[in-house]
Amino acid sequence: MAISKETIRDRTGKIIGWIETDHLGNKLVRDFYGRIKGRYKKTGNVTIDFYGRIVSYGDATAGLLYRN
Repeated sequence: MAISKETIRDRTGKIIGWIETDHLGNKLVRDFYGRIKGRYKKTGNVTIDFYGRIVSYGDATAGLLYRN
């Protein structure tokens, strides 16, 4: 199964992380160091942080990279 990988950069062009999308539309967010920051589950239309807490209903994956 193919996974697409999108590079996310800050306003200066520095890479801050990646969003990996699987063939079902689920997404995994990793920071610059490869640590998982959270996930988007398409079936539930919910974004979950690393600790399993709901962050948003809908896709808010890029926002996870800006959270502490």
